[in-house]
Amino acid sequence: MRVPVSWLRELVEIPATDDVDAIGVRLVSAGLEIEDIEVVGDIQGPLVVGRVVSFDDEEQSNGKSIRWCQVDVGEDNGGVRGIVCGASNFVAGDLVIAALPGAVLPGGFAIAARKTYGHVSDGMLCSGKELGLGDDHSGIMIVEATTAVGSNAQDIIGQADQVFDLAVTPDRGYCFSMRGVARELSIAYASTFTDPASASLPTVTAGDRAGIDDGADRIIISELAGFNPAAVSPDWLQLRLRLLGMRPISLAVDVTNYVMLLTGQPLHAFDSAKVSGALRVRRALQGETLTTLDDVERQLDTDDVVIADDSGAVALAGTMGGASTEVDGTTTGILLEAAHFDSVAIARQSRRHKLSSEASKRFERGTDPQLPAAAAAVAIALLVEHGGATLVSVSEVDQRPATTAIAFDLQRPTRTAGIEIADSFAIDALTSVGCIVEGSQAVVAVTPPSWRPDLTDPADLDEEVIRLFGYDNVPSRLPRLPSGRGLTAAQRIRRTIAQTLANSGHIEVLAYP
Repeated sequence: MRVPVSWLRELVEIPATDDVDAIGVRLVSAGLEIEDIEVVGDIQGPLVVGRVVSFDDEEQSNGKSIRWCQVDVGEDNGGVRGIVCGASNFVAGDLVIAALPGAVLPGGFAIAARKTYGHVSDGMLCSGKELGLGDDHSGIMIVEATTAVGSNAQDIIGQADQVFDLAVTPDRGYCFSMRGVARELSIAYASTFTDPASASLPTVTAGDRAGIDDGADRIIISELAGFNPAAVSPDWLQLRLRLLGMRPISLAVDVTNYVMLLTGQPLHAFDSAKVSGALRVRRALQGETLTTLDDVERQLDTDDVVIADDSGAVALAGTMGGASTEVDGTTTGILLEAAHFDSVAIARQSRRHKLSSEASKRFERGTDPQLPAAAAAVAIALLVEHGGATLVSVSEVDQRPATTAIAFDLQRPTRTAGIEIADSFAIDALTSVGCIVEGSQAVVAVTPPSWRPDLTDPADLDEEVIRLFGYDNVPSRLPRLPSGRGLTAAQRIRRTIAQTLANSGHIEVLAYP
């Protein structure tokens, strides 16, 4: 899980004096393993917004196709410049990011006017990878049409940032999100946490486009109309996706990915014009097939959990959508799905089909059953603001089981750690991770938070208290061995007899190993 420091600072009150190393120490103390720390956006020299005026496609003798582009980078930057580009994901009129001669990109890559493919390329049109914003090298970055030509592109991609690459263990699935990591960091700092999933669904007409037969206990289908298929994701949203290692695709897809990375709740957008009737969660039928978004036709197993409409399966639930209901450049109506699926079923079908996705990684570790509504609310707000959509209705089926409390002895952490841990500390520690602690006796009732499916018994709560107490604060002592008291009377008699017999020429045979 990639975690930008700048984004963490928006969600957690972190002392301004704490650098990336100090923050890293706090993350490790929270039980999160740091695999790498990457510096991104460290760019020097002229990096500007340019407009592609025109271009010519040219085939080279080596079989490679390039574009000889005329790019307007603003009067102050030399006007129109000729730049060679190997990407093809843009059209005339698009705004792009151009590194001009004198710029130095991440990795020490210096830009200069160079002759290449028969032209003098007076700069470079940059992809996200070349700017140090993730690994996407499939095409150059396209920026919002409202950006001024010739303006400083650093204002778009942001200043230099540091990104933690965290290894998330299976029991900490909630940390596959900015929300989860920020919450843990706020506990480590004992500071304020701003919950990005505090939004509520707007009050609209209740729909009837959701259903559950098996494989889930909650699903919300939000219907939006009037969506502008030509709308593009704002620069800040594209930047955050790139920082977290994802490639911007389209506004509808980008919004669902952004909300997943922010909250930990995967979402899926269906083209409402391609869906017949309600969307139901059920098991796949015998002989049923589904062509997923990767254009692979999959033979479904009767244990697979799918989302189906009146025509059949349209998505492999919690794993990947179907090609038949994909949002595209003509989509004007969206059915936004947010659900809480059976984690075991999702894990099994992901392995069965050898299909691991960002969504399945989260569902198989267990997601927060309370998140679908808040995540849908965040996504709806973005689609309305940037896509011009209107929320028509919200359909919900909620079959979540009642939560149960765990009886917990407050002295258990003391016995486990071998050091005195005050009852008040145990209560504060459990409360800080989101538990509800009730009772005033030695044994209290603890209700784990909805985002912690790993807290199921007293031993789990015990571990949380000791973790927050600090493993470094638990002394390591070797057990004291009792002083020697010599042989027992029976041992002395046996050894005397054995020695006497041996002295008489007898040989002792051990008849057991």
